Amino acid sequence: MKKILVTGATGQIGTELVMKLRQIYGNDNVIASNIRDHLDSPIRNTGPFELLDVRDQVRFFEVATKYHVDTIIHLAAFLSATAEKKPLMAWDLNMGGLLNGLEVARELKCQFFTPSSIGAFGPSTIKDNTPQEVIQRPNTMYGINKVAGELLCDYYHEKYGVDTRGLRFPGLISYMAMPGGGTTDYAVHIFYEALKNKSFECYLEENTYMDMMYMPDAINSVIKLMEADPDKLVHRNAYNVSAMSFSPKEIEAEIQKYIPDFLMTYKVDPMRQKIADSWPNSIDSQAAIDEWQFRPVYDLEMMVKDMLNKVKV
Repeated sequence: MKKILVTGATGQIGTELVMKLRQIYGNDNVIASNIRDHLDSPIRNTGPFELLDVRDQVRFFEVATKYHVDTIIHLAAFLSATAEKKPLMAWDLNMGGLLNGLEVARELKCQFFTPSSIGAFGPSTIKDNTPQEVIQRPNTMYGINKVAGELLCDYYHEKYGVDTRGLRFPGLISYMAMPGGGTTDYAVHIFYEALKNKSFECYLEENTYMDMMYMPDAINSVIKLMEADPDKLVHRNAYNVSAMSFSPKEIEAEIQKYIPDFLMTYKVDPMRQKIADSWPNSIDSQAAIDEWQFRPVYDLEMMVKDMLNKVKV
């Protein structure tokens, strides 16, 4: 990677990824883009920024050629809960934007990354230690988009030789930018409410297990995968990755070690609970370990301690 275009760059992943990439590759070599300008974003004034609606293929190509990019990291998307509320808009953005990005990568011979998700799994998927290769059959628009995206990236690699790569991300926890409509968002919001109000109303049942990862591990995983030897990548567009699996009840108990009077109550959102119930309790990351030495650092205890130290309320 020498010249990198990041779409959806002011979102939860993009904010920290752009900052890390600029540290490694230089500010001028990482072009952040988003459909709207965010003047308060920490990435806004540290390097190039372009307004880009990824559904506009002409504009997408124009930005990529302007900066002579050799790598596209495509993050622009509607997440699970938002996609379920606006399924047609989600298909338009998630699939139309992805196809445009792949076409630009094909024409300009760019390396291409886009994240998949544990949302690509469905109710009939094995719940515990979910294998790398397993029946998926998601029942949400977001999950359908992710499965289709994995296959589309496989197609562009096999048919056109595009160097496509991707990770099935679990829920991501961070303090620099808020999440944008995912089912696992509670695991971020809980810290702000714990520090500010010492209470939090959770929209999932207390024993709902889902895979999670702290953002520093997620960012390092993207970079490590993109720098990996392409000849060793077998499952290149759909690697299972995870660092921890916990329930709302367990993260509550961990936070109470630092804030003893923190109290969590529950008001279950049927839509998000249904989505969460269709996902695995835990997934097997062995393929990522074997093929490009995936190694997360943070577990639940380390993540909670770091978040409580760094969240600003």
